[in-house]
Amino acid sequence: MSFGEILDSLAIFYNTYSLNVFLTLLVLICIYLISKSTRPKIKESIETSKFKDELLNTASHYANGILLLFAIPILLLIWGFDFRNLLLLSTGILTLTGVALFANWSILSNVTAFFIILLHPTFRRGNYIRIIDIDNYIEGYIAEINMFNIWLITEDREYTLS
Repeated sequence: MSFGEILDSLAIFYNTYSLNVFLTLLVLICIYLISKSTRPKIKESIETSKFKDELLNTASHYANGILLLFAIPILLLIWGFDFRNLLLLSTGILTLTGVALFANWSILSNVTAFFIILLHPTFRRGNYIRIIDIDNYIEGYIAEINMFNIWLITEDREYTLS
């Protein structure tokens, strides 16, 4: 294939899909801008909460992953993906993995709770909290927050995972 033939095929591609390419670039720019605007807000929340800086990377990765989950279907719509076939495929996959998806709801709720706690202005390192679970409770000072748990320092100076 010669250089002229490659240029001709690129010109044909551009004439056919120019709107799709433009909309794709627009979506990618929006993803980039949203990603760059959420990182400083997460960083500000982490700094005011006095948590470790490594929490910024974890929260940013999860926020970018959620953003991509919304962007991929939009890009598929722009390029004319036939969702009827995807629906048929996803129905079969969901049937096979139903038990695993049912078990993963707790992971999704933990990730959601992580962002709510992380961005809440009163939840800071060193604050005294009480976690109540029906008849039992645990109380202490917040030492660290992770994606799935919170480390507390109790009155007896013990580290407790909750």
